[in-house]
Amino acid sequence: MTSKFNAKSTADQVLSAVNLKGKRFLITGASSGIGLETARSLVAHGASVVGTVRDLVKAETSIASVLNAAAQEGGSLELLELDLASLQSVRACADILLADGRQLDAIIANAGVMATPFGRTIDGFEVQFGTNYLGHFALINRIEPLLADNGRLVVLSSQAHRAADVDLVDPNFEHQEYDPFVAYGRSKTAASLFAVEFDKRHRNRGIRAASVMPGNSATDLSRHFSQEGLQGLLENVGKARAEAGLPPAELKEIAQAAATSVWAAVVADKDEIGGRYLEDCAVAPIDDTPNPFADGVRSYALDANKAEQLWAKSEEMIGAKGAYL
Repeated sequence: MTSKFNAKSTADQVLSAVNLKGKRFLITGASSGIGLETARSLVAHGASVVGTVRDLVKAETSIASVLNAAAQEGGSLELLELDLASLQSVRACADILLADGRQLDAIIANAGVMATPFGRTIDGFEVQFGTNYLGHFALINRIEPLLADNGRLVVLSSQAHRAADVDLVDPNFEHQEYDPFVAYGRSKTAASLFAVEFDKRHRNRGIRAASVMPGNSATDLSRHFSQEGLQGLLENVGKARAEAGLPPAELKEIAQAAATSVWAAVVADKDEIGGRYLEDCAVAPIDDTPNPFADGVRSYALDANKAEQLWAKSEEMIGAKGAYL
């Protein structure tokens, strides 16, 4: 698949020739960062967007740009409260969407946390695995009937998936020392594997799923890093890429970081991206070098057998709480 877009493309450039009037999208984490820009770009091209947020009051002050774009181009934005770290909140949000009954042309699982101190969700899951992956797993499986035939699921992964494969034996760090970046990496590998298995299970309806590396950008996602810690991480990235003969990593503008999400949700050939990992508005090559800061995708993040095992483990984990959705 050829693409005229690249790492420098913005979400608006990707959608420049697209009219999304009559199309409806769900975006988790729509009140800041990449999610906010994703929502703005979609409504600016006529789409109706349902955005989930953890705090409705706080979100109302941050979505002015989206509402302005919607007013100018005929799109719309509605907000729903959702805390992905709570299965009760996930169920409540899903039930509102199901009761409404309107179809979704695409779901963009954008929300997430990164490198948090050790903690557990309300339901006892390690915070990053529970929030970035299990919360989305529960929500999307419950509302899957709303996803239109030939619709799309876009799950945000990360270059950090290269740091760690999923641990199906001890996903909640109950028997090993916690490492915040390893935990983040595992959650993002899980996100990619979720897209692989969801794609397999629903392609009979024409639905395709893909995972996305949006690109590193200066968002609130890094709030758990100190300034020194963030600087140290960036230095390590530069050093590791230089040692591998790779060009220096460049931070993307948020408008650029949102581009691959909207490309996957709207523009790309869905049958060519289905079950794949995407970066810079393209299908990423498989690269199994151990360098955690290289480009491309580790093959374990696309492993069909591992994806099936993770799905079963996830059903077991949620079901054990009496809350399989």
